[in-house]
Amino acid sequence: MGDCIMAFWNAPLDVPDHASQACGTSLQMYQDLELLNRDLESEAVRDNRPFYPLKIGIGLNTGDCVVGNMGSEQRFDYSVLGDSVNLASRLESQSKNYGAHVVVGETTYGKVRDEYALLELDLIAVKGKSEAVRIYSLEGNSELAASEAFQSFRRTHDRMLVAHRAQRWDEACKLLGELRRKEGVNQTLYDMYEERITEYLANPPAPDWDGVYVASSK
Repeated sequence: MGDCIMAFWNAPLDVPDHASQACGTSLQMYQDLELLNRDLESEAVRDNRPFYPLKIGIGLNTGDCVVGNMGSEQRFDYSVLGDSVNLASRLESQSKNYGAHVVVGETTYGKVRDEYALLELDLIAVKGKSEAVRIYSLEGNSELAASEAFQSFRRTHDRMLVAHRAQRWDEACKLLGELRRKEGVNQTLYDMYEERITEYLANPPAPDWDGVYVASSK
């Protein structure tokens, strides 16, 4: 699909753990991408030319869809169509905005939450959808999820989100400062939340604001 790849599980044969397999594949893709970029960098150095690393973003979603042979004599393909497919595409588009490698939809999260390390990113109404969805970042495997360091970090991260949605801006900023001091954190995500807080301080949301962010772009 142009510069995009779409993959799907659970068709034509049943795959009971399809959500887990999608997450595992996504993590493996990033491991392999790191190796590929090392090779490309070595080639660039050898040939005395600039190195431009390959970068990707992934959106994962789970749901009902239409699947089968579609098209015409000019173009015929075995594919999937539906709202859940469109949402996966929207999640992929948001990966850059949130600084997240893999953006996971709420239904997928519900199926893999005990197997993988995930952080909630936002409550967002993606472009073309009026209903908000909770989205997550896939951070790592079960070993990372079970580590005390990750669990402690996630607790602080979740407290920041609660404070933000409750419009307790000072508390949210303090927690953002704590999160930023951790090694290897997603600074793009926390930059975004600080920018939002600055905007909300200048233009406060309504008292009954539910914390939903309405995306203006795909």
